[in-house]
Amino acid sequence: MKISRLTLAVAAILGTGAASTAYAIDLYVDSKTKQIYAEPGPGRMLMGSFEQVQPNTNGYSKHDAHHSGTDQTSDRADIDAIKHEMELEKNEIKALEEHVVAQREERAKNDEKWFNKINVRGYTQLRYNQPLTGDRVAEAGEVPELRSPGDGGIKNNSSFSFRRVRLVFSGDVNDYVSLYLQPDFASSVDSSIDNGNFAQLRDAYADLAFDKKHEYRIRAGQSKVPFGWENLQSSQNRLALDRNDALNSAVPSERDLGLFAYWSPEHVQKLWKDLSKKGLKTSGDYGILGLGIYNGQGINRNETNDDLYVVAHSSYPIDLGSFIGYPFTGQVLEVGADYMNGNFDVPTADTRVFGTDRQLRKDGDDCDGVDNCAEIDNPGGFREERYAVHAVLFPQPFGVQAEWNWGRAATLNPDTASLQRENLQGGYVQAMYKIDKVFRDDGTLIPYVKWQTYRGAYKAAANSPRVSVDELEVGVEYQIMKALELTLAYSTMDRTNVRSSTSSSSSFLGQASGDMLRAQVQWNY
Repeated sequence: MKISRLTLAVAAILGTGAASTAYAIDLYVDSKTKQIYAEPGPGRMLMGSFEQVQPNTNGYSKHDAHHSGTDQTSDRADIDAIKHEMELEKNEIKALEEHVVAQREERAKNDEKWFNKINVRGYTQLRYNQPLTGDRVAEAGEVPELRSPGDGGIKNNSSFSFRRVRLVFSGDVNDYVSLYLQPDFASSVDSSIDNGNFAQLRDAYADLAFDKKHEYRIRAGQSKVPFGWENLQSSQNRLALDRNDALNSAVPSERDLGLFAYWSPEHVQKLWKDLSKKGLKTSGDYGILGLGIYNGQGINRNETNDDLYVVAHSSYPIDLGSFIGYPFTGQVLEVGADYMNGNFDVPTADTRVFGTDRQLRKDGDDCDGVDNCAEIDNPGGFREERYAVHAVLFPQPFGVQAEWNWGRAATLNPDTASLQRENLQGGYVQAMYKIDKVFRDDGTLIPYVKWQTYRGAYKAAANSPRVSVDELEVGVEYQIMKALELTLAYSTMDRTNVRSSTSSSSSFLGQASGDMLRAQVQWNY
């Protein structure tokens, strides 16, 4: 800040005039422009109060050209004092500016630390299942109770249950490494008293990118196996209450331990993000192409052979408006195909076959003279091979979603009490309609109908039994707000019971059917 002309001018003004009464004036300096003002204002700092000097007895002010040498010395002292005071103010302002800059630099350094970049989010699903008709209670030796692998709350004497209680910890360590950790606090364990709400690891992986746009990356750890479309979609976003049995039977719990490589071009990443911003339910970014190798024995299970599963995944969203034009403006169609192949070791257990009352004993256990009993023949080393296709028209406002898979896998034949490699096939079709601004600006209503069928092995169950599933679900999801969702559904089911008994270590195998009223409240955080 230079004080020469402006300050001297102010001093001269204060020193002129012939008024007999002295008065004081406050002067202010702008902290940015260094301009001097006589009135306070934004960004102005008080310099001090200045008094008009008294004129000499001869009628002249001491600042006039005719004052004595003593007066000139006094004037210089006053000017020097003003300069000194303004210099102090200048230094104070500079010190404040340096303090602000230092604070900003310190915050920037803290923001660069990876543990300050970790985000925490999650969701909880509370369900209520009410059987209306059908096989609610098992009939001795004839029909088992209606059960579903997708929801342990579907059973006799069940009301409210937690389906999922999830916490997600995720973030970027740097431009090339990202972390993702997700436990679930609503898992169940096999026991005679049917315990629930245990903590279980779901995801624990790192994304290792080869470029800052993350177009090319490798995912290492326990994560979702890229087979199918609905399998990859988060349960937080999925419209229907449960995944379809046909494709989920390929990777029960959707996850395994391995390495997966993905290619996601930047323009496709943007399109998926734009769909999510519109409130449309995508399956997440698993690349337009994905390749992987993984253990294949299932989530949180140790590997039992040296043969790794291989999987190939492709999925591409097509902007129909750009591709075809009117009347498909704004519509997006995603299509793709998948392949998997691997060697699966089937765990066996004692099984009771309903309808025939036949007893099957796990390999290594004999029947000990029990009538109508056979030991399961398990030669091991069964190769599983599957193909799948999918197509999804995102609801704007009408949408359709469909998948189908087929192949061969190890399957229990209860008639011969042996494991054999048999054909499998099945899939689903789902239609939905999206209605925005229902009761609130952020309220969305999505009625839907979903039909599914499957005939083939279910390897998540002991003995990998052959199951028969036919199910129709009609429901509506109301997204009250971003943090709260409500789903009501009616389901009519005809499916094979493959769940273990709650009163013994044996499993059941039999066909059951029934109608159910189901409800779910989901809160997101």
